[in-house]
Amino acid sequence: DILPDVLEPGLSVVFCGSAASSRSASRRAYYAGPGNRFWTILYKVGLAPECLLPENYAEVLRYGIGLTDLAKHKSGADSALQNKDYDRRALCEKIEHCRPRFLAFNGKRAAGLFLERPVVYGKQSEVCAGASLFVLPSTSGAARGFWREEPWWQLAGEIRTLRIGQTS
Repeated sequence: DILPDVLEPGLSVVFCGSAASSRSASRRAYYAGPGNRFWTILYKVGLAPECLLPENYAEVLRYGIGLTDLAKHKSGADSALQNKDYDRRALCEKIEHCRPRFLAFNGKRAAGLFLERPVVYGKQSEVCAGASLFVLPSTSGAARGFWREEPWWQLAGEIRTLRIGQTS
């Protein structure tokens, strides 16, 4: 794998990207590209109590967050990858094993490949191994023109609601 999965049973959410960017692959760290907003938005919407550095990506487990990609053996821009590089079945098996409450796709490309249909941002009607599916605007600097925070806030609100329900 280009980057190791960060997964364990009982997570609130697993974030799934298309594939590691060239910069992330060279730094051996998730969401390490210039201008990537992933770590900032996690902190801003309250899913992490601090803004982590890409190299500290494994610390997300402390906050009930997991990380993976749909293409684990190739890196680079989505436009450089082929459909055969994406492994939908492997992602399903990972979600079945760790059973998060949510599977959130960081970008429409990964979600569309996984669901095999065009997608819109927000909560989807399908589930995967009991996990509700969310499609989020990509945090990649290359996708700045499509950036919107609202779906990220929506996901964070649903996760907070579940956490409150678990403690009461």
